[in-house]
Amino acid sequence: MAWPVPFDVAPVLARRGRPTVVLASGDPFWFGAGGSLMAHLSPGEWVSHPAPSTFQLAANRLGWRLEEVLCLGLHAAPFSRLRPVLGRGVRVICTLRDGAAAAELAAWLAANGHPNARLTVLERLGGPRERLRPVVLTDSLQDVSAPVSAAIEATDPGLPGASGLPDGLFEHDGQITKRPVRALTLSALAPRAGEILWDIGAGSGSIGIEWLLARGAEVHALEADPTRAARARGNVEVFGLAHRHHLHEARAPEGFDRLPRPDAVFVGGGAGEAILARLWEVMPDGARLVVNAVTIETEALVLDWSARHGGSLLKIELSEPVAIGRKRGWRAALPILQWSVTR
Repeated sequence: MAWPVPFDVAPVLARRGRPTVVLASGDPFWFGAGGSLMAHLSPGEWVSHPAPSTFQLAANRLGWRLEEVLCLGLHAAPFSRLRPVLGRGVRVICTLRDGAAAAELAAWLAANGHPNARLTVLERLGGPRERLRPVVLTDSLQDVSAPVSAAIEATDPGLPGASGLPDGLFEHDGQITKRPVRALTLSALAPRAGEILWDIGAGSGSIGIEWLLARGAEVHALEADPTRAARARGNVEVFGLAHRHHLHEARAPEGFDRLPRPDAVFVGGGAGEAILARLWEVMPDGARLVVNAVTIETEALVLDWSARHGGSLLKIELSEPVAIGRKRGWRAALPILQWSVTR
């Protein structure tokens, strides 16, 4: 039988208990079907016989050290997954959906900050009609045969590695934690690998996006405004992070009950007594809370809570130059009081 599209393990699992052979390309546990199937089977129900994977074959043809190459399965994932990882000197081998996807990848690279990337299209690796084709991104790619993969050598700079990306990288309506404040906020949140962030009042989604770019594992965001929620989802998709960012259209604190336990929580300006009280109940010991207070009322609330529970306070006051006739002067932004505390 043929694999269903989109991919589904149900036809194989329907034959559970009967001798069944699944023929899949390469190593079943290297972006293959093995991992998907074994999640539903016990150890004694299966045997695997791996063959050289697409990534191994590609590295051998190109002479690349595989341990120095990023290997991505883009046959069922968006090209935007490349955005967080591509940068000058980075090499990537990725599987593609079909022949048409090779031209789509070339167009994506040219339109997303990597017009000078060196692209090699690899067709039918390991077979008698194998072909490796270096490609200029502006070339017309015709007659690309599956199975197909691509090798990318990036020569353009990628995203900065430090927190505080330019505001212009995010679609927003003005409701965004500005770049320098975002950098200070991410420093206080202190993302670590494997950790979950709650982003309360996601706005543009910028804090959650930078949490994920800084090695955080997942984000669960609350945003009650449907327009802003849609905008935040769009930003997340552009950065290739939709598989790790979960946005819930709900208000705080009512939306907390549906979220997994957090390692850190960010409240960006909309804190109230009910929100902080509920957070203090549901946050596990050791979780970090960062609140950015903008209004006088929220500042008073934060000062009261910090007096009772400790933590650190930071007053952030920023000014930018503006034209005053033919000269310039400083215009102060609204000051922000940042409270950071560990539960």
